[in-house]
Amino acid sequence: MERIVTVVPEDGLHARPASKFVETANSFDSDIQLGRADDGDLVPAASMLAVTGLGVTADEDVRLVAEGDDAEAALDALEDILSTPESEL
Repeated sequence: MERIVTVVPEDGLHARPASKFVETANSFDSDIQLGRADDGDLVPAASMLAVTGLGVTADEDVRLVAEGDDAEAALDALEDILSTPESEL
Protein backbone atom coordinates (compact mmCIF):
# COMPACT_ATOMS: atom_id res chain seq x y z
CA MET A 1 0.00 0.00 0.00
CA GLU A 2 1.22 3.50 -0.64
CA ARG A 3 0.39 7.09 0.04
CA ILE A 4 1.48 10.52 -1.24
CA VAL A 5 2.01 13.09 1.52
CA THR A 6 3.05 16.76 1.47
CA VAL A 7 5.84 17.51 3.97
CA VAL A 8 4.77 20.27 6.38
CA PRO A 9 7.71 20.76 8.82
CA GLU A 10 9.41 24.01 7.79
CA ASP A 11 12.87 22.42 7.72
CA GLY A 12 11.69 19.44 5.68
CA LEU A 13 12.85 15.95 6.61
CA HIS A 14 16.02 16.48 8.58
CA ALA A 15 16.98 16.89 12.22
CA ARG A 16 14.02 16.57 14.58
CA PRO A 17 11.27 15.61 12.08
CA ALA A 18 13.50 12.98 10.47
CA SER A 19 14.45 11.54 13.84
CA LYS A 20 10.79 11.24 14.85
CA PHE A 21 9.93 9.78 11.42
CA VAL A 22 12.66 7.10 11.60
CA GLU A 23 11.86 6.26 15.22
CA THR A 24 8.21 5.77 14.30
CA ALA A 25 9.04 3.73 11.19
CA ASN A 26 11.16 1.42 13.34
CA SER A 27 8.25 0.81 15.71
CA PHE A 28 6.31 -1.10 13.03
CA ASP A 29 6.88 -4.60 11.66
CA SER A 30 6.06 -3.61 8.07
CA ASP A 31 8.72 -2.92 5.46
CA ILE A 32 8.43 0.85 4.92
CA GLN A 33 10.10 2.90 2.22
CA LEU A 34 10.15 6.60 1.39
CA GLY A 35 10.90 8.59 -1.74
CA ARG A 36 10.05 11.74 -3.63
CA ALA A 37 6.63 11.52 -5.26
CA ASP A 38 8.06 12.45 -8.68
CA ASP A 39 10.96 9.99 -8.49
CA GLY A 40 10.92 6.19 -8.56
CA ASP A 41 13.79 5.80 -6.08
CA LEU A 42 12.82 4.65 -2.59
CA VAL A 43 14.94 4.38 0.56
CA PRO A 44 14.32 2.50 3.81
CA ALA A 45 12.23 4.64 6.16
CA ALA A 46 14.00 3.02 9.11
CA SER A 47 17.38 4.51 8.16
CA MET A 48 18.17 8.01 9.44
CA LEU A 49 21.02 8.38 6.95
CA ALA A 50 18.80 7.35 4.02
CA VAL A 51 15.88 9.59 5.06
CA THR A 52 17.99 12.70 5.61
CA GLY A 53 19.99 11.90 2.47
CA LEU A 54 16.88 12.45 0.36
CA GLY A 55 17.05 16.17 1.18
CA VAL A 56 13.27 16.52 1.26
CA THR A 57 12.13 20.10 1.85
CA ALA A 58 8.93 21.64 3.19
CA ASP A 59 5.94 21.59 0.81
CA GLU A 60 7.48 18.72 -1.17
CA ASP A 61 5.40 15.61 -1.93
CA VAL A 62 6.81 12.26 -0.83
CA ARG A 63 5.67 8.72 -1.47
CA LEU A 64 5.36 6.30 1.42
CA VAL A 65 5.20 2.59 0.63
CA ALA A 66 4.51 -0.03 3.29
CA GLU A 67 4.06 -3.79 3.11
CA GLY A 68 3.10 -5.95 6.05
CA ASP A 69 0.39 -6.67 8.59
CA ASP A 70 0.53 -3.20 10.15
CA ALA A 71 1.12 -1.27 6.90
CA GLU A 72 -1.98 0.92 7.17
CA ALA A 73 -1.24 1.89 10.77
CA ALA A 74 2.37 2.64 9.82
CA LEU A 75 1.30 4.89 6.94
CA ASP A 76 -1.19 6.68 9.20
CA ALA A 77 1.46 7.35 11.87
CA LEU A 78 4.11 8.48 9.39
CA GLU A 79 1.67 10.70 7.50
CA ASP A 80 0.81 12.35 10.81
CA ILE A 81 4.49 13.21 11.39
CA LEU A 82 4.97 14.53 7.87
CA SER A 83 1.84 16.69 8.02
CA THR A 84 2.52 18.23 11.44
CA PRO A 85 4.50 21.47 11.85
CA GLU A 86 7.87 20.89 13.53
CA SER A 87 6.90 23.03 16.54
CA GLU A 88 4.13 20.53 17.34
CA LEU A 89 6.24 17.35 17.11
